[in-house]
Amino acid sequence: MARTLLYNANIVNEGETYLGYIVIEGGFITCLSRQDSLLSPDSSELECIGSGCDNRIDCEGRMVLPGVIDTHVHFRDPGMTEKGDMATESKAALAGGVTSFVDMPNTNPATVSMAAVEDKLLRASEVASANYGFFIGATNDNIDELLGADYSRVAGVKLFMGSSTGNMLVDRERTLNDIFARVPAVIAVHAEDEAVIRAARERLSREYDGDIPVECHPDMRPREACVAATDHALDLAKKHGARLHVCHISTAEELHHIKAAKAAGVKVTAETCPQYLMFDRNDFLMSGARIKCNPAIKEPSDRIALLRELHNGVIDSIATDHAPHLPAQKKGNALTAASGMPMVQFSLPAIMDIMRHEPECEDMTVADVVELMCHAPARIFGIDRRGFLRPGYYADIVVLDKNVDESGNPVKIKDEDVVSRCGWTPVAGRVFADKVGLVMLNGEVAYADGNFYPAHPLPLKFNTSPDQ
Repeated sequence: MARTLLYNANIVNEGETYLGYIVIEGGFITCLSRQDSLLSPDSSELECIGSGCDNRIDCEGRMVLPGVIDTHVHFRDPGMTEKGDMATESKAALAGGVTSFVDMPNTNPATVSMAAVEDKLLRASEVASANYGFFIGATNDNIDELLGADYSRVAGVKLFMGSSTGNMLVDRERTLNDIFARVPAVIAVHAEDEAVIRAARERLSREYDGDIPVECHPDMRPREACVAATDHALDLAKKHGARLHVCHISTAEELHHIKAAKAAGVKVTAETCPQYLMFDRNDFLMSGARIKCNPAIKEPSDRIALLRELHNGVIDSIATDHAPHLPAQKKGNALTAASGMPMVQFSLPAIMDIMRHEPECEDMTVADVVELMCHAPARIFGIDRRGFLRPGYYADIVVLDKNVDESGNPVKIKDEDVVSRCGWTPVAGRVFADKVGLVMLNGEVAYADGNFYPAHPLPLKFNTSPDQ
């Protein structure tokens, strides 16, 4: 069985950063240790630690992280594959250092039964480029399917408390109580109150005679909708002792209420996304519908509040809500332009950039980024032996490079760089300091220097009582 050595690695893992090496065998990490100094390829110490290793990779002091786990993606497969599919979007994920993804159920048909989950697992086993997992979706009348699901093979239940792509809205109070009382898994909630959204949409339609400008999207899906639905979900979680995960937090008020709920013992975790940390409503003037998503991007004060809570224990994880649409589908007004954006390829460099340059994040470190994007997703969903660099864990590893050309000049991101089928990115024109240089998936080099290599992704396994 082949053994691989990564050495001269600037390892960032479990709150520490240190120079070290990693030994991999049979897809797993077998040794993780420190080095005193950088080793030359012909050093006697390297010969000692690399004894028996068939492959040796000199990381040259570059940062080495656990593979990113993105627990919120929409890969559009089945039913909307003109935008992207499991093959194209998982390849984009790999190029972004995402070694494991969890896909959402609002496809066509919707993934609202264990049989539909099985179909997706089979599809992923045939075409995916990264490790894969799936949510089962809640509806107003599928409680028996939710109770019969195998939560060692399903990440949890996705519950839409506001309508979005796929329109899987659950709005019956009896059903909501049933789900929170009886489902033995994480309940991941899209929290927007549909009645609040409907009233705002009707008011703005009258005001603009049906042609609501795209920059009014934060008014059409207002903050009050998010706060009301998040509060409702928190009340249900408290009442029934359920494990609640609030997706894509976008407002300062939600942060305050989640912080209070955590202090009161409610089992809640909170996720935000790069778009809410990078953009505010002023950016619609330049980016238009490229940054239209649900929930809507909000005020500058919300963005600042989210940045301040990234490493204070209120926001637990970062996921992308990767949601590709073709450019033609992103044209139109607040009513007609599609909501959602592709983010999975550039999320890690984006968050690294935020950590370095946002004044509100001056106390953040790369270890905090790893906590938010690698450790916490594994912990929240009980993902088996992933998200950490530990002996006995799968060797999902990312090596970061400087984002410069051959002359050492910074490189701007272009739409042409996008791996996703949609062919565009909301971060086009930006310059990030880091890029993903190498990705190992289950101990195999799957991506290096812009090239993809054959690898063997696996289905994620979930511990129903996570404790990592």
